[in-house]
Amino acid sequence: MAESGNGPLSGVRVIELAGIGPGPFAAMLLADLGADVVRVDRPGGAGLGIDPAYDITNRNKRSVLVDLKAPEGVAQVLELAERADVLLEGYRPGVAERLGVGPEECLARNPRLVYGRMTGWGQQGPLADTAGHDIGYIAITGALGMIGPPDGPPAIPANLVGDYAGGSLYLVIGVLAALQHARSEGGRGQVVDAAIVDGTAHLTAMIHGMLAAGGWQDRRGANLLDGGTPFYGAYETADGGYMAVGALEKRFYGEFIRLLGIEEEAPSRDDFAAWGELRTAIAARFKTRTREEWTAVFQESDACVAPVLSLREAPRHPHLAARGTFVDHAGITQPAPAPRFSHTPGAVRRPPAQPGADTEEIARDWQAPSLLAPPPAGPAGAPPAGPSRIQQKDTAS
Repeated sequence: MAESGNGPLSGVRVIELAGIGPGPFAAMLLADLGADVVRVDRPGGAGLGIDPAYDITNRNKRSVLVDLKAPEGVAQVLELAERADVLLEGYRPGVAERLGVGPEECLARNPRLVYGRMTGWGQQGPLADTAGHDIGYIAITGALGMIGPPDGPPAIPANLVGDYAGGSLYLVIGVLAALQHARSEGGRGQVVDAAIVDGTAHLTAMIHGMLAAGGWQDRRGANLLDGGTPFYGAYETADGGYMAVGALEKRFYGEFIRLLGIEEEAPSRDDFAAWGELRTAIAARFKTRTREEWTAVFQESDACVAPVLSLREAPRHPHLAARGTFVDHAGITQPAPAPRFSHTPGAVRRPPAQPGADTEEIARDWQAPSLLAPPPAGPAGAPPAGPSRIQQKDTAS
Protein backbone atom coordinates (compact mmCIF):
# COMPACT_ATOMS: atom_id res chain seq x y z
CA MET A 1 0.00 0.00 0.00
CA ALA A 2 1.35 3.49 -0.86
CA GLU A 3 2.74 5.39 2.10
CA SER A 4 0.56 8.46 2.56
CA GLY A 5 -0.04 8.61 6.30
CA ASN A 6 -3.30 9.77 7.84
CA GLY A 7 -3.45 13.37 6.60
CA PRO A 8 -6.40 14.83 4.68
CA LEU A 9 -4.60 14.26 1.37
CA SER A 10 -4.15 10.55 1.99
CA GLY A 11 -4.53 8.74 -1.31
CA VAL A 12 -3.48 11.72 -3.47
CA ARG A 13 -0.50 10.89 -5.66
CA VAL A 14 1.96 13.66 -6.49
CA ILE A 15 4.99 13.70 -8.78
CA GLU A 16 7.63 16.32 -8.03
CA LEU A 17 10.21 16.97 -10.73
CA ALA A 18 13.20 17.84 -8.55
CA GLY A 19 14.23 21.47 -8.35
CA ILE A 20 15.23 23.97 -5.69
CA GLY A 21 13.41 26.48 -3.49
CA PRO A 22 9.64 26.94 -3.64
CA GLY A 23 8.83 23.77 -5.60
CA PRO A 24 10.24 21.32 -3.03
CA PHE A 25 8.60 23.29 -0.20
CA ALA A 26 5.21 23.08 -1.91
CA ALA A 27 5.64 19.35 -2.40
CA MET A 28 6.68 18.99 1.25
CA LEU A 29 3.48 20.72 2.35
CA LEU A 30 1.39 18.30 0.27
CA ALA A 31 3.38 15.40 1.72
CA ASP A 32 2.93 16.69 5.27
CA LEU A 33 -0.83 16.63 4.67
CA GLY A 34 -0.71 12.98 3.69
CA ALA A 35 -0.14 12.95 -0.07
CA ASP A 36 2.08 10.24 -1.53
CA VAL A 37 4.80 12.42 -3.04
CA VAL A 38 7.34 10.86 -5.38
CA ARG A 39 10.31 13.12 -6.05
CA VAL A 40 11.95 12.51 -9.42
CA ASP A 41 15.60 13.28 -8.76
CA ARG A 42 18.16 13.84 -11.48
CA PRO A 43 21.55 12.11 -11.61
CA GLY A 44 24.07 14.30 -9.78
CA GLY A 45 21.57 16.23 -7.66
CA ALA A 46 19.29 19.22 -8.13
CA GLY A 47 22.02 21.85 -8.06
CA LEU A 48 22.51 22.71 -4.38
CA GLY A 49 25.49 21.33 -2.46
CA ILE A 50 23.45 20.31 0.60
CA ASP A 51 23.57 16.89 2.21
CA PRO A 52 20.18 15.37 1.28
CA ALA A 53 19.87 13.94 4.80
CA TYR A 54 19.35 17.48 6.13
CA ASP A 55 17.03 18.83 3.43
CA ILE A 56 13.83 19.03 5.48
CA THR A 57 11.83 20.15 2.44
CA ASN A 58 12.18 16.57 1.20
CA ARG A 59 10.67 14.94 4.29
CA ASN A 60 7.66 12.65 3.94
CA LYS A 61 8.59 11.98 0.29
CA ARG A 62 10.01 9.06 -1.63
CA SER A 63 12.56 9.34 -4.43
CA VAL A 64 13.38 7.77 -7.76
CA LEU A 65 16.40 8.64 -9.87
CA VAL A 66 15.53 9.46 -13.49
CA ASP A 67 17.60 10.93 -16.33
CA LEU A 68 15.11 13.12 -18.19
CA LYS A 69 17.64 13.71 -20.95
CA ALA A 70 17.35 10.04 -21.93
CA PRO A 71 14.30 8.62 -23.76
CA GLU A 72 13.80 5.92 -21.14
CA GLY A 73 13.73 8.61 -18.43
CA VAL A 74 10.97 10.51 -20.21
CA ALA A 75 9.01 7.27 -20.58
CA GLN A 76 9.35 6.60 -16.86
CA VAL A 77 7.97 10.01 -15.90
CA LEU A 78 5.07 9.70 -18.34
CA GLU A 79 4.25 6.30 -16.86
CA LEU A 80 4.12 7.89 -13.41
CA ALA A 81 2.02 10.76 -14.79
CA GLU A 82 -0.62 8.25 -15.94
CA ARG A 83 -1.02 7.15 -12.32
CA ALA A 84 -0.72 10.53 -10.59
CA ASP A 85 -3.21 13.16 -9.50
CA VAL A 86 -0.72 16.06 -9.47
CA LEU A 87 2.61 16.86 -11.11
CA LEU A 88 4.80 19.74 -9.93
CA GLU A 89 7.68 21.25 -11.89
CA GLY A 90 9.78 24.37 -11.38
CA TYR A 91 11.74 24.70 -14.62
CA ARG A 92 11.98 27.83 -16.72
CA PRO A 93 9.19 28.18 -19.30
CA GLY A 94 9.64 25.71 -22.15
CA VAL A 95 12.14 23.39 -20.44
CA ALA A 96 9.60 20.70 -19.51
CA GLU A 97 8.28 20.80 -23.07
CA ARG A 98 11.77 20.36 -24.52
CA LEU A 99 12.36 17.41 -22.21
CA GLY A 100 9.14 15.78 -23.36
CA VAL A 101 7.27 15.97 -20.04
CA GLY A 102 5.31 19.18 -20.56
CA PRO A 103 1.58 19.64 -19.97
CA GLU A 104 0.56 18.48 -23.46
CA GLU A 105 2.37 15.14 -23.16
CA CYS A 106 1.29 14.50 -19.56
CA LEU A 107 -2.36 15.50 -19.99
CA ALA A 108 -2.58 13.35 -23.13
CA ARG A 109 -1.69 10.38 -20.96
CA ASN A 110 -3.87 11.48 -18.01
CA PRO A 111 -6.64 14.02 -18.79
CA ARG A 112 -7.45 14.51 -15.09
CA LEU A 113 -3.88 15.38 -14.11
CA VAL A 114 -3.28 18.70 -12.34
CA TYR A 115 -0.02 20.08 -13.76
CA GLY A 116 1.46 22.66 -11.36
CA ARG A 117 4.14 25.03 -12.64
CA MET A 118 6.29 27.03 -10.22
CA THR A 119 8.27 29.98 -11.58
CA GLY A 120 9.39 33.38 -10.42
CA TRP A 121 8.23 35.52 -13.35
CA GLY A 122 5.45 33.27 -14.72
CA GLN A 123 4.99 31.42 -17.99
CA GLN A 124 4.56 34.62 -20.05
CA GLY A 125 5.85 38.20 -19.95
CA PRO A 126 9.04 40.10 -20.85
CA LEU A 127 11.00 38.55 -17.96
CA ALA A 128 9.66 35.00 -18.26
CA ASP A 129 12.82 33.56 -19.80
CA THR A 130 15.31 35.34 -17.54
CA ALA A 131 16.93 34.10 -14.34
CA GLY A 132 15.78 35.43 -11.01
CA HIS A 133 15.62 34.98 -7.27
CA ASP A 134 13.30 35.90 -4.41
CA ILE A 135 14.76 39.37 -3.86
CA GLY A 136 14.03 40.43 -7.45
CA TYR A 137 10.51 39.05 -7.44
CA ILE A 138 9.51 40.88 -4.27
CA ALA A 139 11.33 44.01 -5.46
CA ILE A 140 9.19 44.64 -8.54
CA THR A 141 5.91 43.86 -6.74
CA GLY A 142 6.42 46.63 -4.17
CA ALA A 143 6.68 44.19 -1.25
CA LEU A 144 10.40 44.68 -0.63
CA GLY A 145 10.05 48.45 -0.78
CA MET A 146 7.67 48.37 2.20
CA ILE A 147 10.09 46.62 4.55
CA GLY A 148 12.84 48.37 6.49
CA PRO A 149 13.67 51.68 8.14
CA PRO A 150 12.78 55.01 6.50
CA ASP A 151 16.40 56.15 6.51
CA GLY A 152 18.04 52.99 5.18
CA PRO A 153 17.79 50.36 2.44
CA PRO A 154 14.95 47.83 2.35
CA ALA A 155 15.34 44.95 4.80
CA ILE A 156 15.61 41.52 3.18
CA PRO A 157 13.14 39.05 4.78
CA ALA A 158 15.22 35.95 3.87
CA ASN A 159 13.28 34.20 1.08
CA LEU A 160 10.07 33.85 3.07
CA VAL A 161 7.90 36.50 1.37
CA GLY A 162 8.58 35.58 -2.26
CA ASP A 163 9.65 31.96 -2.62
CA TYR A 164 7.46 30.50 0.09
CA ALA A 165 4.56 32.86 0.81
CA GLY A 166 4.07 34.22 -2.71
CA GLY A 167 5.28 31.05 -4.43
CA SER A 168 4.89 27.73 -2.63
CA LEU A 169 1.67 28.52 -0.80
CA TYR A 170 -0.03 29.86 -3.92
CA LEU A 171 1.07 26.79 -5.89
CA VAL A 172 -0.48 24.55 -3.23
CA ILE A 173 -3.72 26.58 -3.18
CA GLY A 174 -3.93 26.42 -6.95
CA VAL A 175 -3.18 22.72 -7.14
CA LEU A 176 -5.77 21.82 -4.50
CA ALA A 177 -8.42 23.98 -6.18
CA ALA A 178 -7.66 22.40 -9.56
CA LEU A 179 -7.71 18.93 -8.00
CA GLN A 180 -11.16 19.60 -6.58
CA HIS A 181 -12.34 20.61 -10.06
CA ALA A 182 -10.70 17.58 -11.72
CA ARG A 183 -12.48 15.24 -9.32
CA SER A 184 -15.91 16.86 -9.73
CA GLU A 185 -18.51 15.67 -12.22
CA GLY A 186 -17.50 16.84 -15.67
CA GLY A 187 -14.18 18.12 -14.36
CA ARG A 188 -10.82 17.67 -16.00
CA GLY A 189 -7.16 18.31 -15.39
CA GLN A 190 -5.49 21.62 -16.12
CA VAL A 191 -2.29 23.65 -15.81
CA VAL A 192 -1.69 25.83 -12.73
CA ASP A 193 0.66 28.73 -13.50
CA ALA A 194 1.96 29.80 -10.06
CA ALA A 195 4.29 32.79 -10.45
CA ILE A 196 6.01 34.25 -7.40
CA VAL A 197 5.41 37.78 -8.68
CA ASP A 198 1.66 37.10 -8.89
CA GLY A 199 1.42 35.57 -5.42
CA THR A 200 3.56 38.24 -3.78
CA ALA A 201 1.51 41.02 -5.40
CA HIS A 202 -1.65 39.29 -4.17
CA LEU A 203 -0.28 39.33 -0.62
CA THR A 204 -0.26 43.14 -0.72
CA ALA A 205 -4.00 43.41 -1.43
CA MET A 206 -4.92 44.99 1.91
CA ILE A 207 -2.08 47.52 1.66
CA HIS A 208 -3.24 48.59 -1.81
CA GLY A 209 -6.70 49.16 -0.40
CA MET A 210 -5.30 51.29 2.41
CA LEU A 211 -3.14 53.17 -0.11
CA ALA A 212 -6.16 53.97 -2.27
CA ALA A 213 -8.13 55.13 0.78
CA GLY A 214 -5.33 57.43 1.94
CA GLY A 215 -4.54 55.29 4.96
CA TRP A 216 -1.08 54.19 3.80
CA GLN A 217 1.88 56.28 2.67
CA ASP A 218 3.91 54.84 -0.20
CA ARG A 219 7.17 54.93 1.72
CA ARG A 220 8.87 52.83 4.41
CA GLY A 221 8.60 53.40 8.12
CA ALA A 222 5.68 55.82 7.94
CA ASN A 223 2.67 53.57 8.50
CA LEU A 224 0.78 51.64 11.11
CA LEU A 225 2.25 48.21 10.34
CA ASP A 226 5.76 49.01 9.08
CA GLY A 227 7.37 50.51 12.19
CA GLY A 228 6.10 54.00 11.56
CA THR A 229 4.34 54.13 14.93
CA PRO A 230 6.26 53.96 18.24
CA PHE A 231 3.92 51.24 19.54
CA TYR A 232 4.54 48.78 16.68
CA GLY A 233 8.20 47.89 16.37
CA ALA A 234 11.21 46.25 17.99
CA TYR A 235 13.24 47.71 20.86
CA GLU A 236 16.68 46.78 22.13
CA THR A 237 17.12 45.53 25.68
CA ALA A 238 20.00 45.91 28.15
CA ASP A 239 21.67 42.70 27.01
CA GLY A 240 21.49 43.41 23.29
CA GLY A 241 18.30 41.41 22.75
CA TYR A 242 15.06 42.78 21.33
CA MET A 243 11.42 42.91 22.31
CA ALA A 244 8.67 43.11 19.67
CA VAL A 245 5.83 45.51 20.47
CA GLY A 246 2.46 45.34 18.72
CA ALA A 247 0.21 47.38 21.04
CA LEU A 248 -2.02 48.80 18.32
CA GLU A 249 -5.40 48.91 20.06
CA LYS A 250 -5.72 51.52 22.81
CA ARG A 251 -6.64 49.08 25.57
CA PHE A 252 -3.62 46.92 24.76
CA TYR A 253 -1.46 50.03 24.53
CA GLY A 254 -2.66 51.10 27.99
CA GLU A 255 -1.50 47.83 29.48
CA PHE A 256 1.76 48.08 27.57
CA ILE A 257 2.82 51.46 28.94
CA ARG A 258 1.62 50.48 32.43
CA LEU A 259 3.75 47.33 32.52
CA LEU A 260 6.63 49.16 30.85
CA GLY A 261 6.50 51.68 33.68
CA ILE A 262 6.07 54.92 31.70
CA GLU A 263 2.32 55.41 32.16
CA GLU A 264 2.74 58.70 34.01
CA GLU A 265 5.33 60.42 31.83
CA ALA A 266 4.54 59.08 28.35
CA PRO A 267 3.07 61.67 25.95
CA SER A 268 -0.33 60.91 24.43
CA ARG A 269 -0.18 58.41 21.59
CA ASP A 270 -2.79 60.55 19.78
CA ASP A 271 -0.34 63.44 19.55
CA PHE A 272 1.48 62.64 16.32
CA ALA A 273 3.91 65.51 16.92
CA ALA A 274 5.06 63.76 20.11
CA TRP A 275 5.67 60.35 18.56
CA GLY A 276 9.41 60.96 18.45
CA GLU A 277 9.40 61.71 22.17
CA LEU A 278 7.26 58.65 22.86
CA ARG A 279 9.56 56.40 20.85
CA THR A 280 12.57 57.72 22.76
CA ALA A 281 10.87 57.09 26.10
CA ILE A 282 9.94 53.52 25.16
CA ALA A 283 13.44 52.79 23.86
CA ALA A 284 15.11 54.20 26.99
CA ARG A 285 12.91 52.14 29.28
CA PHE A 286 13.53 48.87 27.41
CA LYS A 287 17.28 49.47 27.74
CA THR A 288 17.02 49.25 31.55
CA ARG A 289 16.38 45.48 31.66
CA THR A 290 17.39 42.33 29.81
CA ARG A 291 15.24 40.54 27.29
CA GLU A 292 14.56 37.75 29.79
CA GLU A 293 13.48 40.24 32.44
CA TRP A 294 11.11 42.04 30.09
CA THR A 295 9.72 38.71 28.90
CA ALA A 296 8.79 37.94 32.49
CA VAL A 297 7.17 41.38 32.93
CA PHE A 298 4.89 40.94 29.92
CA GLN A 299 4.27 37.22 30.41
CA GLU A 300 0.61 36.29 29.75
CA SER A 301 -0.47 39.95 29.53
CA ASP A 302 -2.55 41.62 26.82
CA ALA A 303 0.19 44.16 26.14
CA CYS A 304 1.09 42.40 22.85
CA VAL A 305 4.81 42.23 23.58
CA ALA A 306 7.03 39.25 22.77
CA PRO A 307 10.77 38.49 22.83
CA VAL A 308 12.52 38.34 19.46
CA LEU A 309 13.96 34.82 19.40
CA SER A 310 16.54 33.20 17.16
CA LEU A 311 15.85 30.09 15.10
CA ARG A 312 17.55 27.91 17.72
CA GLU A 313 15.70 29.56 20.58
CA ALA A 314 12.21 29.39 19.05
CA PRO A 315 11.54 25.65 19.65
CA ARG A 316 12.14 26.15 23.38
CA HIS A 317 9.55 28.91 23.82
CA PRO A 318 6.99 27.59 26.35
CA HIS A 319 3.98 28.25 24.13
CA LEU A 320 5.50 26.62 21.04
CA ALA A 321 6.76 23.71 23.13
CA ALA A 322 3.30 23.17 24.65
CA ARG A 323 1.68 23.14 21.21
CA GLY A 324 4.34 20.95 19.62
CA THR A 325 4.98 23.58 16.97
CA PHE A 326 8.42 22.04 16.46
CA VAL A 327 9.22 18.33 16.44
CA ASP A 328 12.39 16.25 16.55
CA HIS A 329 12.59 13.61 13.83
CA ALA A 330 15.59 11.64 12.60
CA GLY A 331 17.85 13.82 14.74
CA ILE A 332 16.64 17.13 13.24
CA THR A 333 14.58 19.76 15.06
CA GLN A 334 12.07 21.08 12.54
CA PRO A 335 8.68 22.79 12.24
CA ALA A 336 5.76 20.40 12.60
CA PRO A 337 3.22 20.08 9.77
CA ALA A 338 0.69 22.90 9.60
CA PRO A 339 -2.19 23.61 9.72
CA ARG A 340 -3.79 21.12 12.12
CA PHE A 341 -6.78 18.88 11.49
CA SER A 342 -9.11 17.40 14.09
CA HIS A 343 -9.75 14.09 12.31
CA THR A 344 -6.94 13.68 9.78
CA PRO A 345 -3.78 15.11 11.34
CA GLY A 346 -0.60 15.37 9.32
CA ALA A 347 2.69 14.08 10.70
CA VAL A 348 6.40 13.81 9.99
CA ARG A 349 6.50 10.19 8.88
CA ARG A 350 9.73 9.90 6.95
CA PRO A 351 13.12 11.65 7.04
CA PRO A 352 14.30 13.60 3.98
CA ALA A 353 14.20 11.39 0.89
CA GLN A 354 17.53 10.13 -0.39
CA PRO A 355 17.82 10.36 -4.19
CA GLY A 356 16.81 7.08 -5.78
CA ALA A 357 16.45 5.19 -2.50
CA ASP A 358 12.79 4.23 -2.94
CA THR A 359 12.69 3.05 -6.54
CA GLU A 360 11.57 -0.55 -5.95
CA GLU A 361 8.96 0.49 -3.39
CA ILE A 362 7.48 3.12 -5.72
CA ALA A 363 7.52 0.79 -8.73
CA ARG A 364 5.49 -1.71 -6.69
CA ASP A 365 3.06 0.77 -5.12
CA TRP A 366 2.42 2.77 -8.29
CA GLN A 367 2.57 -0.31 -10.55
CA ALA A 368 5.20 1.39 -12.68
CA PRO A 369 7.54 -1.39 -13.85
CA SER A 370 9.58 0.90 -16.11
CA LEU A 371 11.20 2.37 -12.99
CA LEU A 372 13.03 -0.92 -12.49
CA ALA A 373 15.18 -0.38 -15.58
CA PRO A 374 18.93 -0.08 -14.86
CA PRO A 375 19.60 3.19 -12.98
CA PRO A 376 21.37 6.03 -14.79
CA ALA A 377 25.10 6.36 -14.38
CA GLY A 378 26.45 8.67 -11.72
CA PRO A 379 26.45 8.88 -7.92
CA ALA A 380 22.94 8.63 -6.50
CA GLY A 381 22.58 11.33 -3.93
CA ALA A 382 25.93 13.10 -4.04
CA PRO A 383 25.40 16.60 -5.49
CA PRO A 384 28.31 17.97 -7.52
CA ALA A 385 30.41 20.87 -6.29
CA GLY A 386 28.22 23.27 -8.25
CA PRO A 387 25.36 23.17 -10.76
CA SER A 388 26.21 23.07 -14.43
CA ARG A 389 25.11 25.87 -16.74
CA ILE A 390 22.23 23.67 -17.91
CA GLN A 391 21.16 22.93 -14.33
CA GLN A 392 21.29 26.61 -13.43
CA LYS A 393 19.08 27.45 -16.40
CA ASP A 394 16.59 24.65 -15.86
CA THR A 395 16.13 25.08 -12.13
CA ALA A 396 16.04 28.88 -11.93
CA SER A 397 12.54 29.93 -10.98
